[in-house]
Order: sequence, then C-alpha cells, then structure tokens
Amino acid sequence: MPHYAALDVSLETTCICIVDAEGAILVEKKAASDPDAIARVLTAAAADLVRCGLEAGPLSPWLHGELARRGIPMVCLETRHAKAALGAMRNKTDRNDARGLAQLVRTGWFRAVHVKSSESQELRALLAGRKLLHGKCLDVENQIRGLLKAFGLRLGLVARARYDRRVMELLVEQPRLRVVVQPLLRARAALWAEFNTLHLLLLRTARKDPVCRRLMTVPGVGPVSSMTFKTGVDDPARFSRSRLVGAHFGLTPRRYSSGEIDRSGAISKVGDAMVRESLYEAAHIMLTRVQADLPLKRWAQGIVRRGGPQRAKVALARRLAVVLQRIWRDGTVFDPRFEAA
Repeated sequence: MPHYAALDVSLETTCICIVDAEGAILVEKKAASDPDAIARVLTAAAADLVRCGLEAGPLSPWLHGELARRGIPMVCLETRHAKAALGAMRNKTDRNDARGLAQLVRTGWFRAVHVKSSESQELRALLAGRKLLHGKCLDVENQIRGLLKAFGLRLGLVARARYDRRVMELLVEQPRLRVVVQPLLRARAALWAEFNTLHLLLLRTARKDPVCRRLMTVPGVGPVSSMTFKTGVDDPARFSRSRLVGAHFGLTPRRYSSGEIDRSGAISKVGDAMVRESLYEAAHIMLTRVQADLPLKRWAQGIVRRGGPQRAKVALARRLAVVLQRIWRDGTVFDPRFEAA
C-alpha cells in the first residue's frame, strides 16, 4: 500500500507523520533536524513511500536536497496553501501540523515549490548581503542627518565622498555632538567599504556569467537586476509559457469573481519581492533614463498617457519579465525592434 509522509521542521527537531492511502496515521515520531536522522525514520517505517512533503522555510532547501540525494521522493509545499489548510485546526502544535501536512501530501491538494539550485542560493546570499549592507549604510546616514537637524544643522545634498567632511564642518562649534557623531561616521565608512567589496564581487560575477551578459543587453537591466532575475527564476524551463513569469513574481492584478461580482484589484505582490523590485527599477530606468527610441518604451509611454506612470512601470516590469525569460530560454539577446504585443 502506498504511504505518504510529511515533515514539520523546526530548528532543533522535526515532527514526522506517515499515513497510508486511506489517511490512517501509521507513524508519528520526532527526530533531530538532520537529514540522516530523518532518513532513518522514513526508510525504516515506510518501504512504499510515494511522497514526502515539507513546508517551504529556511531549512527546506537544505533538507530537501539532502533527503532527495538519499533516495526519498521529496516535495516542497507552498506556504500559503499549507497555512490555509492548517488554519482549520483548533490547536496548533508541531504534531498537528505534521498530521495536516501529511494529509495534504496524500490528497495532492497543494502547490509544489521549485527548490533552487545551490548556485542560485549562493548568488542570492551575495545579493541579500549586499542589500543588507546598503540599507544599513543609509540608516546610519539618515540617523546622522536626524541628529544634526535637532540642533539646526542641515546637511543638505552632499556627495558620498564629501559626506564626512561636510558633517565635520557643521560640527566645528559643537564639540559634545562631535564626540557622538564621530563613531557613527567611522561605522558608516566601514559599512560602505564592506558594501563595495560585495558590490565589486557581484559585478565580476555578472560579467563572467553568460546568462547575465545576455540579460544585460536589455536597456535598463544592469548587473544587479540580471543577477536578481537569474537567481529568482533559477530554471527558465520550469515556466511553460513566458507570460506566466510576471504572475509568478506578483506583477499581475488580483481578481475576484463570484456570482455577479467580477473585479480586478492591485497587483498581487506574491512571490519573490527582490525580483519584483528589480524588475520595477529596470522599467523605471527604461522609461526615464534610456534615450533610445525603442518600440517597447513607446508602448509603455502610451500606458503613461492613458493610466499614469505608476501603472506603466508595473506593466513594463511585467513585460520585461517575459522578455528576460525568453532571452534566457532561447539563448538570444535583446532585439531593439521588439514590439510589445
């Protein structure tokens, strides 16, 4: 008889539940959140294991890959579907969650999540670290501006290279405040130095990557946007149609249709937020900075006249997702004569 299993993973332990084809619970155990410990329980308890599911989370890529290498048929469950199913339970415990996930795996009422390759996860770590340092740099700068503003000292627009000098000029007659701000300036300098290290590493990686070089032939798409899109998609063949890429990254409107009601709302904003933001930034650059007369840009400018710049940038970002996926899948480069359908 076929068996189905589910894992409710936490940092230290994992609850394992195995059910048969009728939904009867056969095994309930706890094991350490380690692939060897989990594999021992699964192989000893279920010889006819059809599927083993776990909810997408921080440890999911690692456990999914390690258990799949040990011959266990793994599937990663989409978190929204799992939350909706488990929300019907009165009591939330790890044991109940494992039971509910096992029933989801058995019935097939779930959406499988694509587990990214190790290369994509490493590149995403580079992007995430770079973004974190950039945000912290801006936080420190804004904190310094706020401290100075409280004393009537306005920093104004200043180049990054002259930032420290300008701050110290304003603090000539403020010795006590200077003692407070100087450590912040040193922290800012250290953060920018580490950010530049990761940024240069990202530029070198994108320059050597053939996929990123092809994606960067699209006006407005630079090294950061191309690398973000590459790590977000991971495998272009997993989309049966290119038009699905925009919806996957939350760039299509929500729709509510029931009875006599049929309305469209704002974009769904599901999926990878980092990819969605990079596509929007690329669309903004194409509309505002690219000087070439491109049919794709003219198409977006028509939407600007009809619906405003915000809607046009979202539509252009959705179109860029389609273009980038086709370029990657077909092994081509951007054709400036491309007409948006």
